[in-house]
Amino acid sequence: MVFRDDILAGKVAFVTGGGSGICRGIAEALMKHGANVAIAGRKAERLEATARELETSTGKRCLATPCDVREPTEVEAALDRTLAEFGRLDIVVNGAAGNFLAPASQLSYNGFRTVMAIDALGTFNVCRAAFDRYLRDHGGVILNISATLHYTATPLQIHASAAKAAIDSMTKSFALEWGRLGIRVNGIAPGPIEGTEGMSRLAPGDVAEKHRASVPIGRYGRIDEIANVAVFMASDAASLLHGTTVVADGGAWLTGTPLEW
Repeated sequence: MVFRDDILAGKVAFVTGGGSGICRGIAEALMKHGANVAIAGRKAERLEATARELETSTGKRCLATPCDVREPTEVEAALDRTLAEFGRLDIVVNGAAGNFLAPASQLSYNGFRTVMAIDALGTFNVCRAAFDRYLRDHGGVILNISATLHYTATPLQIHASAAKAAIDSMTKSFALEWGRLGIRVNGIAPGPIEGTEGMSRLAPGDVAEKHRASVPIGRYGRIDEIANVAVFMASDAASLLHGTTVVADGGAWLTGTPLEW
């Protein structure tokens, strides 16, 4: 491991989208470094299976808390379960996301609304509920998972780009208002990450090979690399980072090379 394995000892994290992909990797990394974790998502069966797998691989506790982040009452119930189980809440990771490919001219009103609701509204709902239930009185760390889609422009992703831009903006606003309460709020913007559902949709087959060659470090990132960024930002080593979104993409966004479409 990159960090000391007890760097998050005694901490409790709540991770939305933790049933799969990048946020599953983040949950596992937090656990490997000493934290107990609650994972949230809409698919209860997947969450329960993931929780058992993570407990087996890390030796820490993992609580499955099914909820739809678009629904405040469900978010509140999931956080209440987390607090009842663990007695505290130190780290909140907002990673629940929805996405699909669609040209702007064909994207439905409901499709745009749905992605905005899961990503942007969901991030607000979780932050707000966590603030009310614990963070306001005890402080803590919030990590909002964004993306680099909106830094230039990404074809077929107007809905996801708008949602991630909103998340970046909320990260700054929450940081400005909540910093003096001991709540650090930051973001992570992964670029193209190997082995994720998002990249399999955005860059299938030959498209991925051509796009990968344009990344300055010559490859896509890995889930464990994003997880390491999350561990660092959740730890006291990042105590001066506040209101910033860290881009972790191997320099991919610098080239502005679009995916083929």
